[in-house]
Amino acid sequence: MTPGTELAPKTYRATRLDLVKYAGASGDFNPIHTSERFAKSVGLPDVIAHGMYTMAQAGRYVTELADGDPGRVTEFSVRFSSMVVVPDDDEGATIEVTGVIAAEQPVADHVVVEITARQDGTKVLSRARAVIRQA
Repeated sequence: MTPGTELAPKTYRATRLDLVKYAGASGDFNPIHTSERFAKSVGLPDVIAHGMYTMAQAGRYVTELADGDPGRVTEFSVRFSSMVVVPDDDEGATIEVTGVIAAEQPVADHVVVEITARQDGTKVLSRARAVIRQA
């Protein structure tokens, strides 16, 4: 893959039901992720997705780039830069994840991908990158 190549974007949904399921799987039952009343009482605009849920969507993107083989992902890191607000409707929130092949490729049989995740044009993950071993 050529440095600078932009990779096809993917979109992932986050609904309130997804957040309830994620809370059960992760054990993170902070009510800012499930209760609109509570989230607003602490100054949030609405219920927000778990940061790790958002990171997991970027992880799905990276795993798909690795042809579905998570064992080929040798590094993965992100910084959280904004919240994913999840409305109480049938659509939920849309997280768009894109990638670009990094200029530097420090290991010959690996590719470095710089990742961006956005909700409604706002970056929700920054300084995200993955290193994928080539097949």
